[in-house]
Amino acid sequence: MSLIGFPNPVNEKAARTVAAVVAITSIVILFTGWLWLLIPLAYGFWARVLTGPKLSPLGALSMKVIAPRLGEPVYTPGPPKRFAQGIGAVLTTVAAITGLGFGWTDFALVLVGILAVFATLESVFGFCAGCFVFGQLMKIGVIPADVCEECNNIWARRDRLAAEAAESASH
Repeated sequence: MSLIGFPNPVNEKAARTVAAVVAITSIVILFTGWLWLLIPLAYGFWARVLTGPKLSPLGALSMKVIAPRLGEPVYTPGPPKRFAQGIGAVLTTVAAITGLGFGWTDFALVLVGILAVFATLESVFGFCAGCFVFGQLMKIGVIPADVCEECNNIWARRDRLAAEAAESASH
């Protein structure tokens, strides 16, 4: 088993749990100005981009402890989620460097505010903005279709979800 890699598919419940903690942490940063919290946030994003939940304590907790308590898994393609984690990694890293390294606190807080909005959308409503952007980039050919066949073929996903639902109903 390789250390580097990202799961595909991803349990949506675990992803939304991670997003909830990111949203809460971002809001704490906005209200307290504790920019040092960007360091563990950035680490978590980079850990998840590179290794999925393997080196991310939050990812592992969400996947192994919290999500199983939320019921049957709901699977979604991994590549768009990894792309979204990459956006979070860039946002938190730039916010940490500009806020902690250069003292550009207002700029860093704007980035944290953006992160808070998108993490809240993911955790509360299940709307992953990074996944949406990933899909748009696939649509215009920037991301090749073979990166995520399930993303490219929505009918395959619909059929897989229907089969999973039928299997669950038969148990």
